[in-house]
Amino acid sequence: MKYKIWLDKWLENCVKPFVKERTYCKYRMIVSRHISPALGEYELEELSAIVLQEFVSGLLGKLSPCTVNGIITPLKASLKQAVQMGVTKAQYADGILHPKQAERRIYCFSIDEQRRIEEYVKRGKTQWLGILVCLYTGLRIGELMALTSDDVDIHTMQISVNKSCYDSWEDGLYFKRLDTPKTPSSKRVIPIPRSLVPYLKRLKKECKSDYLICNKGGDISVRAYQRSFELMLNHLGIAHKGFHSLRHTFATRALECGMDVKTLSEILGHKSVNITLNRYAHSLDEHKVAMMNKLGKLLQ
Repeated sequence: MKYKIWLDKWLENCVKPFVKERTYCKYRMIVSRHISPALGEYELEELSAIVLQEFVSGLLGKLSPCTVNGIITPLKASLKQAVQMGVTKAQYADGILHPKQAERRIYCFSIDEQRRIEEYVKRGKTQWLGILVCLYTGLRIGELMALTSDDVDIHTMQISVNKSCYDSWEDGLYFKRLDTPKTPSSKRVIPIPRSLVPYLKRLKKECKSDYLICNKGGDISVRAYQRSFELMLNHLGIAHKGFHSLRHTFATRALECGMDVKTLSEILGHKSVNITLNRYAHSLDEHKVAMMNKLGKLLQ
């Protein structure tokens, strides 16, 4: 059987029924753009370790290690499934050498930059208050854009994170696709800081859509909101750091204020405290110095 035929069968029967729609679409895109054009005409039995490694090595000259590793994942999964279902007798994907990825650098806004952003959004359109919400809750953009008025309880001062969303375009029309949160631990309840309450009340009062973040025309796409943020930073003369930097800024400020890592990890929706520690260890340096100096005061 040609590999491209098996890929189609694998995607429809072994992937689509068992994963999130977003993951299926991602795998479908990887297969159509990268795997099938290069390897699709091979018979499954012809996909030797050398053929697979040459394919991966060729990608490295064009794509980042992170992207290449993302392509290897469905490549390996499809070939392993072919063996398990008796379509082919052997597969050699386990021998593929993965490119090493540099540790992702965490970018956050300085206190001065954060204050300038906050003052700008307070004076601006109501929808921009979502940026303020991210700065003081650590929400991901998909979680923010999926919030409904019912998810924000002013009386109990809690935000319920129970879904996420992403952009989908079909036949030139935009659709907001709801999805479950990124991981099971991402489904969480976040306490609302008292200072944020007035701005959430304003959002709820002026909401003209099913979703809390909207404009007069209705829903706003995730990409459009990201683009608005980019333009805002340009207007303020602040170097672009990406919307996710709002989440990193929240985490950094929380640690600077003395929040314990366990609490922060739960608010961020991380699967484990180790993820939080590894990602924000640099933000703890000043706190470590302060705690050591406090301990040092005991020395007579």
